[in-house]
Amino acid sequence: MKFMKLGSRPDTFYTTEAVRSVSSDVSTDLIVQVKGSRYLLHKFPLVSKCLLLQRLCSESPESSQQKVVQFPDFPGGDEAFELCAKFCYGITITLSAYNVVSTRCAAEYLQMTEDVEKGNLVHKVDVFFNSCILHGWKDSIITLKKTKAFPVLSEDLGITSKCIEAIASQVMARPSKVSSSHEYSRKGPDDGLCNGSESQKHKSTTKGWWAEDVTELGIDLYWRTIIAIKSGGSVPSTLIGDALRIYVSQWLQNISKYVFIARKSESDSFGKVTSKHRQLLESVVSLLPAERGSVSCSFLLKLLKAANILKASSSSKMELVRKVGQQLEEAKVSDLLVPSLSQTNGLKYDVDIVMAILEQFMIQGQSPPTSSPRTKGVDLERKRPHSSENIEFELQESRKSSSASHSSKLKVAKVVDLYLQEIASDENLPMSKFIAIAEAIPDFARFEHDDLYKAIDIYLKGHPELKKSERKRLCRILDCKKLSMETCLHAAQNEMLPLRVVVQQENELK
Repeated sequence: MKFMKLGSRPDTFYTTEAVRSVSSDVSTDLIVQVKGSRYLLHKFPLVSKCLLLQRLCSESPESSQQKVVQFPDFPGGDEAFELCAKFCYGITITLSAYNVVSTRCAAEYLQMTEDVEKGNLVHKVDVFFNSCILHGWKDSIITLKKTKAFPVLSEDLGITSKCIEAIASQVMARPSKVSSSHEYSRKGPDDGLCNGSESQKHKSTTKGWWAEDVTELGIDLYWRTIIAIKSGGSVPSTLIGDALRIYVSQWLQNISKYVFIARKSESDSFGKVTSKHRQLLESVVSLLPAERGSVSCSFLLKLLKAANILKASSSSKMELVRKVGQQLEEAKVSDLLVPSLSQTNGLKYDVDIVMAILEQFMIQGQSPPTSSPRTKGVDLERKRPHSSENIEFELQESRKSSSASHSSKLKVAKVVDLYLQEIASDENLPMSKFIAIAEAIPDFARFEHDDLYKAIDIYLKGHPELKKSERKRLCRILDCKKLSMETCLHAAQNEMLPLRVVVQQENELK
């Protein structure tokens, strides 16, 4: 922490209840009222440095013994005014990151500029701010936080933007200057969004030494700071993602407690309680790096759960759905169990949002065309035919992409079947939604149908009222040839299955 002392005389101010004065043989001729405090002062020291007081005092008649000035909205209150008054008297004052913003705003308000007197307070504070505060990491963050009390004036004076630039510059200069063993004690990023379990000590998986410090900022200043860091292009997207994860774990704790309220209430009170959280969440979503894998799929799905609970904008939800679809193969079944907030369908989990994720996954998982593009570079292709090496390279890249896409679909198929088992017992789950989710996965992605059979079995037991035709339609998604021997035995004795399926299983066993 850097400090700066201005002035040479000792502190000769004394205080009696709400009245403050200067120890002097000369009687005071200026009374300044700042909120609840009265200052008995002398005109000369103050008007010689404060242009505002010069103008106010000049308006009073010469015969007036004492001039009374009131500052009900003085920036920084009585503490900031007292620092300015002490400076005018030549009394030593101390500047630090904690009071530099209020002092600068107060000096600006009183117009303590170089036009009035050389070496005035505005100039001295600016020198301290530019030469000391902006070169210190913690000082820059503390000062930036203090601008929140004076948002408009801090913006006009350039304090806010300079602090953000200083923080971003220091991060970009050394985005990973400490070891990965750097620890932080927070609620876990997963726990904070969902169940608010006990705090645990986590080891950072990255070297983002700065991530925890910037979590002290409110969302508006945090958003601007991360934007400034991202714009430099030198900080890896994984570090940005990790910083966002830490920020969310700090500011979006115990969101699950709002689920019951959100299901039962549409009142304005719920909106007021969650409006700040909603703004924070939407801002975080807008900051998510574009690069795939910058954050985990689990984290994205937990953001999506929070977005559902907090009734975030549809654009934020769809952005999360799109990003989850990009890396759905990483998802766990528990991550996909997004609470439903609908008061009409009675569903326990939001299956529509999972269907939307699957649609995004299938769209993004399509293999690129193996033929050469016929858009940009057509003239170049005509002039320079492909060599055999180029053709072989393109084929290899295409096979890799196709193989990765195929592998992802296999993993997602497994997760989807387990997800269907989790939601199948919900008595309010329409069969059409169950089938739609099951059929969203292509046939080749399921090497075996045992997990799908278990999901169908659970659904049939949970919905005994299904007609025969409905049971037949449900079992049509099942490929009996892909069932294991053990599952075939179970199916052959399953009274809930249509007769055709049972007979088919008996034939398979022969």
